Amino acid sequence: MSLELMAPLMFGGLVVFLLLGYPVAFSLAATGLFFGLVGMELGLLHPSLLQALPERVLGIMANSTLLAIPFFTFMGLILERSGMAEDLLDTIGQLFGSIRGGIAYAVVFVGALLAATTGVVAASVLAMGLISLPVMMRYGYSKRLASGVIAASGTLAQIIPPSLVLIVLADQMGASVGDLYEGALVPGLGLAGLYAAWVLVVSLVKPEAAPGCPPKSRTLYGSALVAKVFTSMVPPLVLIFLVLGTIFLGVATPTEGGAMGASGAIIMALVKRKLRWDLLKQAVESTATMTSFVMFILVGSTVFSLVFRGVNGDLWVEHLLSDLPGGTLGFLIVVNVMIFLLAFFLDYFEIAFIMVPLLAPVAQKLGIDLVWFGVLLAVNMQTSFLHPPFGFALFYLRSVAPKNIKTTDIYWGAVPFVLIQIIMVAVVIAFPGIVTSHVSKAAGAISGSGADEIRRQLEAPENPASPPSGSDEMSRPDEGKGDTKSEIERMLNQQQ
Repeated sequence: MSLELMAPLMFGGLVVFLLLGYPVAFSLAATGLFFGLVGMELGLLHPSLLQALPERVLGIMANSTLLAIPFFTFMGLILERSGMAEDLLDTIGQLFGSIRGGIAYAVVFVGALLAATTGVVAASVLAMGLISLPVMMRYGYSKRLASGVIAASGTLAQIIPPSLVLIVLADQMGASVGDLYEGALVPGLGLAGLYAAWVLVVSLVKPEAAPGCPPKSRTLYGSALVAKVFTSMVPPLVLIFLVLGTIFLGVATPTEGGAMGASGAIIMALVKRKLRWDLLKQAVESTATMTSFVMFILVGSTVFSLVFRGVNGDLWVEHLLSDLPGGTLGFLIVVNVMIFLLAFFLDYFEIAFIMVPLLAPVAQKLGIDLVWFGVLLAVNMQTSFLHPPFGFALFYLRSVAPKNIKTTDIYWGAVPFVLIQIIMVAVVIAFPGIVTSHVSKAAGAISGSGADEIRRQLEAPENPASPPSGSDEMSRPDEGKGDTKSEIERMLNQQQ
């Protein structure tokens, strides 16, 4: 067996393990170790290659940026269990309910607000499904519109900061978490606006599908309604400033912002007298489970990537993608189609850990801004929550939906919102300025007109782009992990 065949066989072996249903973390690690041992047995790899593995694993454990994952997860779980979603939905429903499609607008608004505070898709979908869906059915909303808008609004937690997937993408790409947060804010809010626009279109074309609530359903008017809106809105807005405002202003790192958000969530629960010992215990256990899940996949992907690079897998992927017809635009189209199809079978964490380390070096060589590329992938991966038949948001909604709502209603209701997300992917490609113009510290960010930025993204340079400097908080994926390009080349030269 030659070294050139190792990379495609290794990638194919990983696909086989995943299709057989083995856990992603163990599939990655087992594939990497197996092909590493086979390569050494055949004399294709030097044993010193795997000596970098302990240092890489320790580098993951010492990565302080990944602390933001348990902080934001804990914050979201505490807020979800403290009743903030119920208060917001009830108050905003009272405010918008009288207009046609008002409850659907309220769901979109609250979904965006929950995304900026909890950052947890499951919490948003379950809360809105339990509270808003029965109300929408009672007042005669279309089953497909009601289920679709709830599932789609819940997935905004994937793209609107503080999104967990943006933290993972930043770590895998060697970019700054704060930069990705800044870049993703406008596309995330743009998606919320497009969801609301779709509700408006449905309410105009088919008024009976999105009726207004009867006056008798409203219990608050005048100053009482204003006071309720104020008291319900101020706490989450303060929390959003504590988390995102301090990060955007440069006062706090994402990890510090997550710690402040977790502290703020505990304070809010205490003020509302919702902080009980059983609630705190459940939040801590769920946070530990989620964090362990992420870390196991990250360790497994590190084992896989170390051996994959050792067999020149990164060069194999680079040649496959950089030689595509259409240059950089062809690369972007193929990558987005591939991510879209993979999202039918893999969730966003698995895509981020498996595909992003392979795609980011090629994108960098083609001169694509990694922050812009990360936001583009995040918008695309958001569709993984809405893809029939395996979208997790659809499963969450199915678990709490009334029995009179069929699974086919939920699936068909999600289709228009999947198309809206695809439209947003095209918008980000065509107008990269909606990402890069809002990033103050993105490595390689270029000022200028929208036309200049479009030309920059779609024109590949003749020479490879220099690696981004990154921020003080984030380091390159290979630094501190014992797997730089030069180390692998040196090992392979020694073996030869």
